[in-house]
Amino acid sequence: MTTKLTLTIEESVISSAKKYATKKGKSLSDIVENYLKSISTKENEPIAISPKISKLMGVIKLPRNFNYKIELEKALIKKYIK
Repeated sequence: MTTKLTLTIEESVISSAKKYATKKGKSLSDIVENYLKSISTKENEPIAISPKISKLMGVIKLPRNFNYKIELEKALIKKYIK
């Protein structure tokens, strides 16, 4: 059963969203509904970890203050900026 929902959203956001929906070949209602489904089910369902990843857990010991984003940035700079 579908129910009508009224939202108050900035006009520019609506315009952009309609263009996005058109490009994707979907209705704006479908996109909003799918988004709401995705955020509501993620909170209720536990994250499934594959057996391969489970085997790797605990293999590498990293310092508590390890920031993978900083390390990734350093690696990418080293790789692409020579």
